[in-house]
Amino acid sequence: MPASRTRLSAAQARRVALGAQGFADPRPTGRIDRRHLRRVLDRMGLIQIDAVNVLVRSQELPLFSRLGPHPRSLIWDATRDGELFEYWVHEACHVPVEHYPLHRWAMDAHPRWERLRAWASDRADFVADVLDHVRNHGPIVASDLEMRDRPKEPWWDWDDGKRALEHLFRVGEVTATRRESDFARLYHAVEHVIPDALRHGPRLDVDESKKELLVLAAKHHGVGTAADLADYHRLTHTRPLFAELVEEGRLVPVEVEGWGKPAYMHPDATIPRRIGARALLSPFDPVVWFRERAERLFGFHYRIEIYVPKPKRRFGYYVLPFLLGDDLVGRVDLKADRAAGELLVQAAWAEPGVPRDLVAGELAEELRSMAAWLDLDDVRLNGGGDLRPALATALG
Repeated sequence: MPASRTRLSAAQARRVALGAQGFADPRPTGRIDRRHLRRVLDRMGLIQIDAVNVLVRSQELPLFSRLGPHPRSLIWDATRDGELFEYWVHEACHVPVEHYPLHRWAMDAHPRWERLRAWASDRADFVADVLDHVRNHGPIVASDLEMRDRPKEPWWDWDDGKRALEHLFRVGEVTATRRESDFARLYHAVEHVIPDALRHGPRLDVDESKKELLVLAAKHHGVGTAADLADYHRLTHTRPLFAELVEEGRLVPVEVEGWGKPAYMHPDATIPRRIGARALLSPFDPVVWFRERAERLFGFHYRIEIYVPKPKRRFGYYVLPFLLGDDLVGRVDLKADRAAGELLVQAAWAEPGVPRDLVAGELAEELRSMAAWLDLDDVRLNGGGDLRPALATALG
């Protein structure tokens, strides 16, 4: 991108953002393997993890969105082979192992962990014993410590063993993968997962680390406000770093039509002439995970309603935005009924002003593709929404 460009139209910004995330690339037509996973990770930088499995675990969806049907073992296999590890970045994420040095600052001093650090400091001998246990008996899951003295409550009810493991995870003394059978977090001694060269290599200071991560965020977003770029890796206290990065030529300041706030573009970002995408997006896809950005880019108001009581939900429980071309044109509430072999469409909604017959036809094709990928035999409409009539026709 020439340095002289200072203004983008709203449409250009959408295409830059989608192109940076890989949606200008055609889906592969042949055998999909580790090379394609690496290409997606080069575009995204990380893949957010979420345990909800009403459709499929969310970390699988960004690969389907960008690659179409693919071997569902790609992430597991790359993790087993040491290419990926888990860390708390945007949230819990699969991260390329070569990015480990960029997150050492967070392990050392991220403000998010202050309360947990204080708890661990008060129980230093106990935490040290847990670390020794992981080193001698790991990898382990939290239940292997058997320290619960009361019935487990819903959601995040941690006993002391789990707290110790999570502290050690956040400060980098242990690292994590996932157990394939039940998705439980497996805690490993860090030296068993992260290569020595990365653990013992040169350490960046906090500002250097944050600057590297902001540049990566600009690469992955293409263009974004300071808040957009800081949010990608959940950084704080970054404001002075943007001026430095502009001065160094690592970010290009731009104005985006309708945004009303300064924006920054990666120097290597391009403006695709068109985006020919068709994709169902995870609720935790970088295209939509920062809800204010999704509204700025697409005029798309999106909130995940998993934790909303059913009578108060507007669109459904597990709602995926539908990307067609360079716009978000609808949303669909999906559930995999594995026992019946059906992909259930609990509700389907079109965005205002979009041609519903066109959207329904394209959505039907994507749903059939997803069902086949998940080894489901059929797509069944099981609810309402203003797109239901056209989608029923398209599904036949």
